[in-house]
Amino acid sequence: MRIISKELRLFMPKKICKNKHLTSFQLIILGFAGVILLGTILLMLPVSTSRKVLTPFHEALFTATSAVCVTGLVVKDTGSYWSMFGQMIILILIQIGGLGVVTVAASVSLLSGKRISLMQRSTMQNAISAPKVGGIVRLTQFILKGTFLIETVGAILLLPVFLSDYGLNGWWMAVFHSVSAFCNAGFDILGTAGNTFPSLMKYPENILINVVIMLLIIIGGIGFLTWDDIYMNKMKFKRYRMQSKIILMTTICLILLPAIFFFVYDLKDLPVGERLLAATFQSVTTRTAGFNTINISKMSEVSKAVMILLMLIGGSPGSTAGGMKTTTFTVLLLNAIATFQSQENAGAFGRRLEYHVIKNAATIAMLYFTLFFCGGIAISIHEGLPLLDCLYEAASAVGTVGLTLGITPGLHVFSQIVLIILMYLGRVGGLTLIYAVFSGRNKRNAKLPLEKITVG
Repeated sequence: MRIISKELRLFMPKKICKNKHLTSFQLIILGFAGVILLGTILLMLPVSTSRKVLTPFHEALFTATSAVCVTGLVVKDTGSYWSMFGQMIILILIQIGGLGVVTVAASVSLLSGKRISLMQRSTMQNAISAPKVGGIVRLTQFILKGTFLIETVGAILLLPVFLSDYGLNGWWMAVFHSVSAFCNAGFDILGTAGNTFPSLMKYPENILINVVIMLLIIIGGIGFLTWDDIYMNKMKFKRYRMQSKIILMTTICLILLPAIFFFVYDLKDLPVGERLLAATFQSVTTRTAGFNTINISKMSEVSKAVMILLMLIGGSPGSTAGGMKTTTFTVLLLNAIATFQSQENAGAFGRRLEYHVIKNAATIAMLYFTLFFCGGIAISIHEGLPLLDCLYEAASAVGTVGLTLGITPGLHVFSQIVLIILMYLGRVGGLTLIYAVFSGRNKRNAKLPLEKITVG
């Protein structure tokens, strides 16, 4: 009996310690929360504002959450309220949020020469939606090099316009907007005390600004694994992963079809050339970027409804974008088509979709629509505002888009908290949240099968 008791004492602490280990999904959501809290503290400091005043906690928290969750909704104009130091903090938060907290942490370890443990590799795999742990370090290095190269090129292309308009301060404008666009954040620093929250409405006719910003948004939103496929296989589309094929085809459709709709149905007061540019830009930016070159509030209610759907769909897995993801939307669409045709299995590109992928897609869609609808209703009831306007802001928050009809800066604290929750949950992702809560109870279903497409 004494021997048995001794053995229990030896093994029980290890078992308890093992059970207390955080899963990779829990590390992801706690990592985002930690960076948001740190950003909030820094933004509260008087040095972070242009007038050297102490920013209220809830306003700093809202801004930090929006930056880390690469959303772009703000209660204070970024250009006029925050100082250079405050804008730098926001930009760093955007960069961390765009790449992902885990990717940034792993990058620091790699640069310091430390070895990446198996647990860290697993966490990185889940953070960027990689199909397997093998090669994750190489992929992370590829992501870092690609990110800074693209952001640098984007800043260089934007520089001539901003230097012409803002003098030497134009270099900071170019860098800030390049990073913000690539990370699908939607923050701008073009506002002044007399013209707050302008976004890019100063440049509706500027082809260079529009095209560069759109390209940065698209490249950041298609996902790092898609980059890898394009880099490794070049133009050999048949060799791409099934996930990359779905992402690219869905992205093209979700840009072209809404652009045609906006051009035909709305924006009729604009000249044809500017109308085409505005329709295309709004189609691209609506799925998580948050910039706008026209006054969104003046668009028709039908166009706003279409934009709400696009915002909820969002970008692609393992990208800088949020939303329920293009793969989730396409998987549900393919499953519906298979059902209509009385087919037993849904599939695409000659491949059958795994049942668990369809189940996860349905769960994620339900989660995002529930958050969006409940958040919009809560804000509408509390603020006494039209439901469509509140649903628009809720979709913008949970899809981490940042587009607004102008009501966010005037919302009360309760409504701001609702949007903060929506932004946070929308960025960490549906599956990440679900697995963080339930993975300890059912580890068998904690990951999608290897070599399957990722949703959420």
